Amino acid sequence: MLFSYILLGLSLSAPIGPINAAQLDKGIRYGFWHAWLVGVGAMCADALFMLMIYFGLAQYVELPLVKTFLWSFGAFVLIYTGIESMTASHTEETNRSYSSTKMKSFRTGFLMALSNPLNILFWIGIYGSILAQISSQYEHTQLLIYSGGIFIGIMLWDFTMAGAASGARRWMTAKLLRGISVLSGLLLIGFGVYFGFQAVKMFVG
Repeated sequence: MLFSYILLGLSLSAPIGPINAAQLDKGIRYGFWHAWLVGVGAMCADALFMLMIYFGLAQYVELPLVKTFLWSFGAFVLIYTGIESMTASHTEETNRSYSSTKMKSFRTGFLMALSNPLNILFWIGIYGSILAQISSQYEHTQLLIYSGGIFIGIMLWDFTMAGAASGARRWMTAKLLRGISVLSGLLLIGFGVYFGFQAVKMFVG
């Protein structure tokens, strides 16, 4: 059972999205720890969502005003991060800002995951159904163990992404590194524009 929930955590993290794009960008530009800290920040937001679902607070996310705010805030975070990735794609700037970005990497992952309504609704759907199934069959201790299994899976994926991005960094030229940073930035901006469009739809509707 525990192994199946670890696999679930891996499968939840694997689809390409804003977090994976940010991890790839940070790993290639700054190395393993920065990419991993993006994932750790996102995990902290995921833990917060799980607690919200556990204590029955997730229903408030469905309110139109809250959804509009989340879409808008998510758009701002993603577009800002994307622009930052593109403007910081020069090697000189990367070297100069290396020591000051670890906390920033954590904050980026946390804000991205926290402000992503798709992420919230995803956790409500997945973890909500898991909670409904497990809570009727198992004790609270087992519930915590299985929830921990999901996080082990997420953590394994974060290590994999961080290792792959930082490993690829060694084989890339400065020009290719800049190109990937620009591409990651454009991807994040694309997600941000989509979020902004959803916010406008919610506001108008």
